[in-house]
Amino acid sequence: MNATTTVTVSAEALAGLVRRIFVAAGLAEPAAQTVADGLVDADLEGLASHGVMLVDLYVDRIQAGSVSTADAGTVVSDRSVAVVLDAGNALGHLTGDQAIGLAIERAHRLGAGIVAVRHGFHFGTARRYAVRAAEAGCIGIVGCNTRPLMPAPGGAERVVGNNPLAIAVPTDGAIPLVLDMATSEAAMGKIRMAAKQSKPIPAGWAVDAQGSPTTDPETAIAGMLLPTGGPKGFGLSLLIDLICGLLSGGATGRDVQPLYGDFARPYDCSHIFIAVDVAHFGDVAAFKSAAAAAAEQIRSGKRAPGVDQLFTPGEPEWRKRERAQGQLTLPPAVVDMLTRYATKLGVSPHPLVP
Repeated sequence: MNATTTVTVSAEALAGLVRRIFVAAGLAEPAAQTVADGLVDADLEGLASHGVMLVDLYVDRIQAGSVSTADAGTVVSDRSVAVVLDAGNALGHLTGDQAIGLAIERAHRLGAGIVAVRHGFHFGTARRYAVRAAEAGCIGIVGCNTRPLMPAPGGAERVVGNNPLAIAVPTDGAIPLVLDMATSEAAMGKIRMAAKQSKPIPAGWAVDAQGSPTTDPETAIAGMLLPTGGPKGFGLSLLIDLICGLLSGGATGRDVQPLYGDFARPYDCSHIFIAVDVAHFGDVAAFKSAAAAAAEQIRSGKRAPGVDQLFTPGEPEWRKRERAQGQLTLPPAVVDMLTRYATKLGVSPHPLVP
């Protein structure tokens, strides 16, 4: 029977269920835990489009053979600060952790580390890796390309993806200072979440296949996303695409496959992970203190009429996690999907179902 109401569950218990599903799908337990934690973390931060709603996609692609159950990629080029990693179509959370780890290690030793990744797969939120670099005393910069989803300004065909970019800096404040953005007005995952819940999307997010505005998520999925900031968002996305793909020797543009296309065909995206060690430039404590002071100046600044609070980049997600207190409320569509996949793989759907 399909769920008709939401279900509230602890993040720990939900991660346990997702881990068991991935183990049943063929992953080693530590790798399954890493992926589960990454998905649940996104939900805790209010980024449901990058959360456990992706479990069915990941499992279907594993079973269709386009996603590997390997827990790491292969270093194919290693030249001081510059490393190329072939992800081998493994789950992106795993090769993303591997790549940012390599970048941080090189940064600590050499001042900077740049890891370009080819033959990659969806890696969740880019902020996850940029924040890890910042917590290690580095400036973290992370990007990824996707299949074309947006037209050029004035164009009527998809030519570039809504390629995400995340930048984080070390701070001694409690709240991370991190920008994480897609280069479209909204991520495709948010539109897919709206479609799963049969809800309309805001005007300005997308157009149909002929370029006319739409608020229907299914029409938007078949149509085109709109770049944030018009030509600025388009230009930024194009350059992210080229940097990721050309440095790694991987796919760019139309060579990146649809995430929800043929599940037997690899997604084949490209990533870039950059870490810059602040200690190689000056005093780390002074940098962190100044970053925290700048952030606090913004939060305590003068507000426009009707505005209750000002936020720094990344703060809304941090506050959502704090408010969640380790609890998540899942919509019926996601409860149904997780229950169905757990049952299909011979896993108990507890805690979603008694």
